[in-house]
Amino acid sequence: MNTLESFYPVGTPGQPWGAPERAQWLALQQVQRSYVDEVVSKVDLLRTRFDVSQYGELDYPSGRYPLFAVRSRDWDAALPVMLVTGGVHGYETSGVQGALQFLDRHAANYAGRCNLLVAPCVSPWGYERVQRWNAQALDPNRSFVPNSPAQESAALMALVAPYKGKVVMHIDLHETTDTDESEFRPALAARDGKPFEPGEIPDGFYLVDDTENRQPQFQQAVNAEVAKVTHPAPADAQGQIIGSPVVAEAVIEYPLKALGLCASISGARYTTTTEVYPDSPKATPQQCNDAQVAAVIGALDYALAHR
Repeated sequence: MNTLESFYPVGTPGQPWGAPERAQWLALQQVQRSYVDEVVSKVDLLRTRFDVSQYGELDYPSGRYPLFAVRSRDWDAALPVMLVTGGVHGYETSGVQGALQFLDRHAANYAGRCNLLVAPCVSPWGYERVQRWNAQALDPNRSFVPNSPAQESAALMALVAPYKGKVVMHIDLHETTDTDESEFRPALAARDGKPFEPGEIPDGFYLVDDTENRQPQFQQAVNAEVAKVTHPAPADAQGQIIGSPVVAEAVIEYPLKALGLCASISGARYTTTTEVYPDSPKATPQQCNDAQVAAVIGALDYALAHR
């Protein structure tokens, strides 16, 4: 049963997708929720307290999507810049809603202490379709590279570029879901013409550190704050989480820049990628949002204390 035919309906086993297969995949994607109603409306409510700007616009045949950034109102060049990104993978709901919840309920606590720059929904096309990829079947979180082929990634890099070297902390909010194993990893294998090898989804929260800039105490501080809200992910029988060795409780490492990951774009000293598990029987959607908020607070507090 470990064949591409068993796992994904687009493409020919062993052959990477061309334009016809990408078009077939695109035709399967359907709008399931509203970016305007669930994200833009909440961003608009923040305008009385923050500076909100449009930093780009996605242009797809299915429509145009404005991209919004939220900044501290009293921006002070003498203060450190702290970057929060959500929705790089549009289907990872708590990353988007957690970023918005943090802004609404907690960001005021950091006024005068740092400059906040928040991009709550990097991939609105994917948000509406509950999809990991963009409309070109590209993963934005493998596309933070020079001359990026992904509109979402290129726009965010352009937003952050003026602050490079000034950003002290960057936290990128993600989820690991059951659909990673049932849909997105099989789709990736089919797209690239490779065999699909089943994996294991961890039950709980974990973080991704940077192999080129390890900050273990920072990761521990973030996890300690999140542990007040939800449970950490255990290692599997091989001592791994999603195929990577566990280097500390609920922490793995990736080479962020080499993989074109979002958390690499700012050059921040402190970086982390959160991974919430929304399909856990032990967690609710609100708990997942709260976990993302706790991660942001833990990251900010540590970075401010150790900059």
